[in-house]
Amino acid sequence: MTPNPLLIKLFCLLAVFSVLQSCSPHDPGTWKNGEIESSQKEDFHALNKQLLEGLKSNSPRQVEAVMSEVFIEDVNRLRLIELCSNRLKEDSYTLLDEYYVVHKDRGDKTIETKDRNINNYSLHYNAETREMYMAFFVPKSIPNKYMISAVYCKFNYGWKLTRLELSPYTYNGKTAPELFEEAKKMYDKKYLLDALDDIQLAQSCANPYEGWQYQDESGMGDLHSKVIEELNKKYVYPFTLEQVPTHPRIFSIATQTTPEGVFPLVYYKSTVKLSDAAGLKKENDNIKKVIGKLIPGIDQNKKYVYYDAFNEWPRSDRSVDRVDLIDKLK
Repeated sequence: MTPNPLLIKLFCLLAVFSVLQSCSPHDPGTWKNGEIESSQKEDFHALNKQLLEGLKSNSPRQVEAVMSEVFIEDVNRLRLIELCSNRLKEDSYTLLDEYYVVHKDRGDKTIETKDRNINNYSLHYNAETREMYMAFFVPKSIPNKYMISAVYCKFNYGWKLTRLELSPYTYNGKTAPELFEEAKKMYDKKYLLDALDDIQLAQSCANPYEGWQYQDESGMGDLHSKVIEELNKKYVYPFTLEQVPTHPRIFSIATQTTPEGVFPLVYYKSTVKLSDAAGLKKENDNIKKVIGKLIPGIDQNKKYVYYDAFNEWPRSDRSVDRVDLIDKLK
């Protein structure tokens, strides 16, 4: 029996239509983490692997292989690759969150994340193409984490990286909302300096990606202003530690960022010669005995307090000698 040519053509058309349907993109929607189909996830993770390997080895050529044509023309890309490379050498990075999005139209979009409790956030971005993929990477174990954010768009020449960012995500192992909560606790205890440090760190890592906005940021600015006002009333720099026989004068208190976290740094002017190591240590031991009474909380619940001793006031036109001392509290 001779096959009917019309039936053969109809069968071929149906087969082609079926293939096209299976290859067509999803209807508009957002898929997060485990919701992304495994086959798509494999492709996305292959892109991520190539990107992270290129960044870690500081290889512009390897990174540019996954970049969009516009991104490759960005004059700042080489410096950004170098900065990401430095961070990737600090610790192993892991995928925090990933999103595959199919848009109905272009323009400003928002994704709401509601499964991270105090760390819930909104993700604001511009829908450049119908299909986009966003991945956010953070270090596994270090306390001061920088987030690497990668945004890909699907063009007619394939999936390409259109945005790469590097910004603080945590300090002392805490995100911005967690630091904000800690700042409020410190303020209630009247640990004003600790409250100031926590709120400033919270503000520094409140936007680990340009479009990342935590849902509970309200009040950060108000608390910061309130703490500053109270500290300015309580401490007028420089002030003398009358309880210490050598009468050192504290002229500033800042923070020291280390691989183990962020800790207080006390600057003071000493009458003890910087060359007198034994004399400086004795004076510093005496400072450590009274510092917690003068500045409540500064020597509590932290690993270190750092000190810088000077014999003359710092100057803006030249460097001034100093001696670094560390109080190991734990």
